[in-house]
Parts: sequence; structure tokens; C-alpha cells
Amino acid sequence: MAEDKSKRDSIGMNMKGCQTNNGFVHNEDILEQTPDTGSSADNLQHSTTSILGSQEPDFKDVQPYAGMPKEVLFQFSGQARYRIPREILFWLAVASVLVLIAATVAIIVLSPKCLDWWQEGPMYQIYPRSFKDSNKDGNGDLKGIQDKLDYITALNVKTVWITSFYKSSLKLIPDEDFENLVAAIHDKGLKLIIDFIPNHTSDKHTWFQLSRTRTGKYTDYYIWHDCTHENGTTVPPNNWLSVYGNSSWHFDEVRNQCYFHQFMKEQPDLNFRNPDVQEEIKEILRFWLTKGVDGFSFDAVKFLLEAKHLRDEIQVNKTQIPDTVTQYSELYHDFTTTQVGMHDIVRSFRQTMDQYSTEPGRYRFMGTEAYAETIDRTVMYYGLPFIQEADFPFNNYLTMLDTVSGNSVYEVITSWMENMPEGKWPNWMIGGPDSSRLTSRLGNEYVNVMNMLLFTLPGTPITYYGEEIGMGNIVAINLNESYDTNTLHSKSPMQWDNSSNAGFSEASYTWLPTNSDYHTVNVDVQKTQSRSALKLYQDLSLLHANELLLNRGWFCHLRNDSHYVVYTRELDGIDRIFIVVLNFGESTLLNLQNMISGLPATVRIRLSTNSANKGSEVDTSGIFLDKGEGLILEHNTKNLLHRQTAFRDRCFVSNRACYSSVLNILYTSC
Repeated sequence: MAEDKSKRDSIGMNMKGCQTNNGFVHNEDILEQTPDTGSSADNLQHSTTSILGSQEPDFKDVQPYAGMPKEVLFQFSGQARYRIPREILFWLAVASVLVLIAATVAIIVLSPKCLDWWQEGPMYQIYPRSFKDSNKDGNGDLKGIQDKLDYITALNVKTVWITSFYKSSLKLIPDEDFENLVAAIHDKGLKLIIDFIPNHTSDKHTWFQLSRTRTGKYTDYYIWHDCTHENGTTVPPNNWLSVYGNSSWHFDEVRNQCYFHQFMKEQPDLNFRNPDVQEEIKEILRFWLTKGVDGFSFDAVKFLLEAKHLRDEIQVNKTQIPDTVTQYSELYHDFTTTQVGMHDIVRSFRQTMDQYSTEPGRYRFMGTEAYAETIDRTVMYYGLPFIQEADFPFNNYLTMLDTVSGNSVYEVITSWMENMPEGKWPNWMIGGPDSSRLTSRLGNEYVNVMNMLLFTLPGTPITYYGEEIGMGNIVAINLNESYDTNTLHSKSPMQWDNSSNAGFSEASYTWLPTNSDYHTVNVDVQKTQSRSALKLYQDLSLLHANELLLNRGWFCHLRNDSHYVVYTRELDGIDRIFIVVLNFGESTLLNLQNMISGLPATVRIRLSTNSANKGSEVDTSGIFLDKGEGLILEHNTKNLLHRQTAFRDRCFVSNRACYSSVLNILYTSC
């Protein structure tokens, strides 16, 4: 009986008011309506019909409540007070999405191209045989470079450039040493580029040995021609000369023909008109790229092709007796350099490298070296507007200055910028393995001012090892080397400290002697000197890394004469400029107010070649500069020079950008 009563009570609760709780607790403040007793039968009948019958429920007088069924919900969803807010929220969501999409597209369209790793900071060029000896044999090695990576990173360098480290052209060194070096360089956050010399191989190379015996496809891997050879005397096919002098043809007794060499006779030129040779070179590129190399410096590319004919090249002095023409400079080299099709070969190298540039952050850099060319011919290696070639040809024209003045420095700067294709990226170097060191060419007093020039010009600064401490040439005589000793004077061992062999090697004999000034010109000494060349170099590289004015800004030339060069670095959106004042002549007094209108009476020195002046104020109406002195002045102004008509032809920018201080971003619609 109790069970039956419980069931009846349960049914009564479920039927009450024809409302199902569905697990939700009704608001206790809502009092239940007591059904009219007189109509209890009708209500019960109606309730029963609502639940069990087929009639549509009537929710006309029902108020919204939690957990209501969809039939009840639909009664209210169409009311204006519910429908309008819902529609407003929907269209606000749609509008927000569209605004986000538009903002994303605008940022992508208006944002300038990010600088790549080869543009962000300086490259440090190392001649590996002279940098650091790790195994005490008197020769620098790859392990030695690895041991000195902390020093390189302290220079704020972004890229390590290792010149040729093969035992001979295209002959490989131990894989393990190289792989360890690549891994260590990448662990330091640096990139690695290496020299690649496609023009020739060693005469000991397997290809050459097979070619001289006319074996298979290797028969035509080199440039062979018949020549007369009697009693030890060779009559070459024509008057073509080697870069190092005398005939560029050498008789081979095995093949009984002469082979062509633009450099030493031990370096026979490859025949790049043979498609198999081109494919072989690309396969070698793939080998190094697979090893993790981030880019190449392609050396001697202008020599890749020679004219098919064998006509004599024209003498510079037409009255000179032909038999006495033995020096390379005595001929015009119209048939042995920069031939039609040469750039196509270089572009094919670019295409091979692009196959390895698809991963984010793994772009492979390509540089070309075409020394002794005019600037207008050198910049052709940038490629065409829609055909990519080199990222940049290396600009070594500052290294050719045997005497320096404000005018000569200005001429190099403007010649490169005026000839460089629009939108391309410049680079600058003041030394290299094939040129005399800066201090030996110009003098010790120019080390700091030339480094200041290097870091304040637009583009990538490139430093040859030792230039950061002011190393000079050695006086090398009677060297036991098989090649031109004139090229060795700038390759002396790196001067690390004042111990034996300048800390380069613990061997009793080094492959080249150390410069006699290593007791005072070395890394350890200059680390502790506040006014050293090394300290200024580090300050300059740090400023270059942290200042948009230097790594992205406009360059505007103000004035130059036989003594000085003055220019500014500026960027839209930044209300200050750097005024760079560099003196390459004798002591001079400079009035900047005559060059820049509205310049205040004093401005602050951001950096100086004389560190004692750093942070002080200078009188702009009369700046006294000693020989070899340089200043980077900081001036707050909204009147940027590149916007002024008077300076329009004297301002240059590679990748135009503007800075928004509000959003802290760069954009292009200035």
C-alpha cells in the first residue's frame, strides 16, 4: 500500500502544472498556483491532453525558465528584445573577423621585407691557415676556428666567412672537422659561408688525370689545344696570359697537347662549355649544402668561359714588341673574361642553391668575387630585375685605395650606390687576403676611422680577420711556398696575445712568421684598453645592431673635400639623425651649421674614434678633427634631409621603411 501511494504521489508531482523539471530546481520565490477546485477535472484533463495528446502545447502565458524545452525557447527567440541583440552580436563578430583579416593583409602589404641573416650584421672573413693552430703543426686549422668562436661572437658578428680551406682546389678536408665546425657555428647562432672556386682544379685531381689520358667523358673536362713543343720549348696557340704572368698554356707530355690555365700551371681551367662539367660542379655544391653550409663566395667567376676562337688578345701598348708581352696587365682580356653565357652559368648555381633555401630561416647566401672589374661590370652580378643572381658581389673597392682622402672615399661610395640596381643590398670591406692590409696601405692612424666608415655605411660590413685590432702586413722573404709570395704578406698569423707566436701556435715553426708588432697589437692587450681599436670595433658593431638608423636608414651625403666626408643616417618615423663626420686628411676645422640648416649650437657625440669624447657635447660651428678622427653625432630633428628637394639626389636607401613609434613596427607607406 505504501508503495502504491508513493507511485501516485510521484505521478501527481509530474503532472502538476503540466511542467517537467528535467533536473533543474525552480526558483523558490515563484509560488505554485493552487488549481481551482471547481475546475480540477478540466485542468487535469487539459494537463493529460498536453502530455499524452496530439494537440500543440500552449505556452502563451509561460515565463522563461532554466532548462526550458526547445518548444518553449522558440516562443521567445523571435521576440524583438531577444532577436535584435542576437543579430547585433552576430554582425559584430562578422565585422571583427573582417577587420582582423583586413589588418593582417594591410600589415603584410605595408610591412617591409625583413632583413635576412646576411644583411643583419657584419661578416668576419677568416684565412683558416693563419687564424689558430690547434694541433701544433704550425698551420691554422678548422678546429682552431672552432676554439675561437666565443671571440667571434663577442665582435657581434653574424656570419663567419672561411676562405679556401681545401688542400687544393676541389679537394676535400676531413669530414668530421668540418661537420663539428658547422655544428658549433650554428650553436652560437652564427651562419657560415665558404669560398668556392669553380674555375679550375688541381692538376693532381682525378678528373685531370683521366682527362690527360682521354678517358671517357673526362676527355673534354679541361681546355686542350694542339701546340708546338720542341726541345723543351712550347709555342702556345695564342698570346693569352696567366694572371701571374707568362703564357696561360702549358704542354702536357701525357696527352701531347697544351692545356689552358688562367692562374698557375698547377691549376688547369675546367671546360664550362661541357654540360657534364657544369653538372659536376652543381653536385659539389649540393655536397656542401647538405653538410649545412649557409652560403658561398664564388671566386674568380669572370674566368669561367673563354672565347671559342683562339684569336690573340689586344695589347694595351700596341707598339710593344709582342714577344715581350708577358705581364697580365699588358693585354686587354676581352676573350678570356666575362664571356657571353658566363652569367647564365652563375645563375644556374643560384638555382641549385635555391633548392636548399625553402626551409624558414635557411636561406642560402650567394656572393661573387669579380676583382679587377670596373664597378659598372661588377654590379651586373646582382642579376636582372626578375632574374636573381648573387645576393651581392663583394665590394672591395675601398681595399684598392693606396692613398686616402675625403674625395677618394666619397668617390667609391657614390660610384657603388649609383651603379647598384634599385632595391639591391650593398656591402663594404676594407681588407682581404689578396690585398695589402689597411695599416700597411694607409697607416695606423686610419684603422679606427675606416672601421667607423665600414659600420656607418648602408649595407653589410665585412671584416678581414685582424682588421679589428689593426694588424699589418709582414715582411715575408724566402718563403717555402709554391705560389706568388706577394699574396702572403696579408696572411700572417692572427695575433692573440704576446706569448710565443702571438698565441697562434705552440709549434716551434709557423707556416708564416708573426708580425713583429704582436707584443702590443694583439687581442688580449686591446681587451683591457678602453681606447683600443678592438673596443671601438665592438662599440660600432653593437651600435649597428641596435640602431634602425644604421641598419635600415637613409644615407644622405652632405659634403666632402680632400680632408673629410660628412653624411647622415636617418629613418622616417624617428625624429633624430646620426651625422657622421670622418677626417681622412690633415687636421681640419669643420662648420656643420653651414651644411645643415637649423642645427643647434651643440650636439651630442654618440661615438668617437677618441673614446674620451664619447657622450660629450661638440660645438657645431667649429668641430676640430685630427687626422684619422671620426665622430658619430646625434641630433634630434623632424626635418629629415631625404625629404628635402636640395638633398633628393644625394640620398640613398636600399630597402625603404618607416618606423611607427606607437605600434613599434616598420612599414613601407611613408
